[in-house]
Amino acid sequence: MATWNSRGLRGSAFEEYLNRTNEKYLENGLALIQKIPTPITPIQIDKAHRQITLAYFDQKSTVDYIGAVQGIPVCFDAKECHTDTFPLANIHSHQIEFMENFEKQGGIAFILIAYTKRDTYYYLTLTLLRKFIQRKESGGRKSFRYEELDPAYFLPYQGGILIPYLEGVQRDLDERDAAPTA
Repeated sequence: MATWNSRGLRGSAFEEYLNRTNEKYLENGLALIQKIPTPITPIQIDKAHRQITLAYFDQKSTVDYIGAVQGIPVCFDAKECHTDTFPLANIHSHQIEFMENFEKQGGIAFILIAYTKRDTYYYLTLTLLRKFIQRKESGGRKSFRYEELDPAYFLPYQGGILIPYLEGVQRDLDERDAAPTA
């Protein structure tokens, strides 16, 4: 008997942890973050089981989550990585464009990465992502390695928060405030 394997369920545990984290942040009055559903058009519906069995994406999605952290607009995408090498192809150009435009409007955009093999989470700043993309566009690596990441942005479990990404947001804000202005 053949085994059914769905790419659509990848990241569902990570997504569930993020959703629980967001609920906790809301309960504590720290943030209001919502999951953005991917817009689809159903083609085939199993009416007996009330399930969509075939659909297509209406448009390219932007990011997975959007909201505000104590008055600061934030948006982020959640990605899983099963090895120590993260392919930049996993982050689409339309997502990067959205995040760039989001930051131009005064928000903070980032990527959360679940390194499943290591059972750890990472807050990837848009600034560091830009450096990796520039390297790729200059003929360099089309990926980045776990060892290249800033250790300060790893997110250890703490106090009932499964993925404490607000720690990364705070560090990101602090670094922006400390950066010289042009």
